[in-house]
Amino acid sequence: MSTASKIRGLRKAHKLSQTELAKLVHVSQATVTSWETGRADPSSSALDTLATFFNVSADYLLDREAKAEQSKNDVDLKDDPVVLSYGGKPISDEDMDVIKAILARHNNN
Repeated sequence: MSTASKIRGLRKAHKLSQTELAKLVHVSQATVTSWETGRADPSSSALDTLATFFNVSADYLLDREAKAEQSKNDVDLKDDPVVLSYGGKPISDEDMDVIKAILARHNNN
């Protein structure tokens, strides 16, 4: 997935307009449009701001993680913290407990 698609997808997942995102990262709406259409790439400082705001890595936005993961045979994420969200909002602790219980049952079968 391209940087443009990732920025657009993250913006939409957070239910933000291009204008709202532009204000949050201190650029113009036209700049956000250029990023999302692939006509321009974010500067390093804008990329850092976007990554921080969306709680993702700059490598994710630049699609470097996907390329690195393609070279791995097996990925063990059991010790990595995972933040799940639905509709742009974090899943509650109670819902996370239910998800963990379902996964534990599934893994035991």
